[in-house]
Amino acid sequence: MRRFIMIAIALLTVACSAPAAQPTAAPAPAPKPTTAPAAAPTTAPAVAAKPSGPADKVKLQLKWVPQAQFAGYFVALDKGYYKDENLDVEILPGGPDIVSEQQVVNGQADFGIDWVASFLAFRDKGLPLVDISQVYQSSGLMLISKKSTGINKAEDLKGKSVGVWYGGNEFEFLALMDKLGYDPDKDLNVIKQGFTMDPFLAGQMEAASAMTYNEYQVVLESGLKADDLNILRYNDEGVGMLEDNLFTSETMVKTKPDLVQRFVRASLKGWQSAIDDQKFAVDTVMKYAEQGSTTADHQTRMMGEVAKLVVPQGMGKDQIGVMDAGRSRPPPTSR
Repeated sequence: MRRFIMIAIALLTVACSAPAAQPTAAPAPAPKPTTAPAAAPTTAPAVAAKPSGPADKVKLQLKWVPQAQFAGYFVALDKGYYKDENLDVEILPGGPDIVSEQQVVNGQADFGIDWVASFLAFRDKGLPLVDISQVYQSSGLMLISKKSTGINKAEDLKGKSVGVWYGGNEFEFLALMDKLGYDPDKDLNVIKQGFTMDPFLAGQMEAASAMTYNEYQVVLESGLKADDLNILRYNDEGVGMLEDNLFTSETMVKTKPDLVQRFVRASLKGWQSAIDDQKFAVDTVMKYAEQGSTTADHQTRMMGEVAKLVVPQGMGKDQIGVMDAGRSRPPPTSR
């Protein structure tokens, strides 16, 4: 595990450079790759003539349920950007028991979304998958605690009960433990955190995992104020890792490169549109979200935070999807 963490830190805190609007080379075949090579274009290529003939049916597997985290894809679907590329796209909702990488490898989906650290873990096991577009440019993951717990810095986690998401979401936490020299099995009381903030709000854990765009907003909506909380951002601790990417199989890249390019082009156009018109993006997401599962207000706040991760300060919307080694770490997310 320590070996993987160090590989992930090296790859994700200094991501491989990919200039805008230029495709990168497909990876050489390898029986058990340990890194995620760039393979198809990572930015939207120049507009090409619409392909003729029947539309290509494509399935995209989300990492989680429909929400503003994936707004660009829903906007691309709603505005007809996929149709313009002669694609008939079905967006499949995710959930706690759905693994995007397995869905793609098993042929249940053509494209998938996951955090890059989890994606790398599957690549390390030999799954023939390729990151074709890096949509999120930094980590939105953090640990939050009530000020009364006295967790003012990362070192204060020692001896505390800490909620951690597993299933591929734990690598930033493990990297932080490695940096601090802490054994998470001995130096902390690590609690496998579910996808609700109720245990944290009830005081059952002293620190909890939260995304800037979702769980943190849930906590604030519960009545706690930002001034009541301390925040440890993995970006600030130097172990932040890239999150939502867009990937497919090596076979898809090799046999249908034109389809891959068309799908990436339409998806990134959807993200550009979602960030330009966030109200429209939220309205679109609400059409696909499970009825009663969320509110437009929550999705509006989510969309605002997601936009900061997709197009952080210093980047332009024309750079959505790149891996830029020259981009400095973005400033802490404002409260």
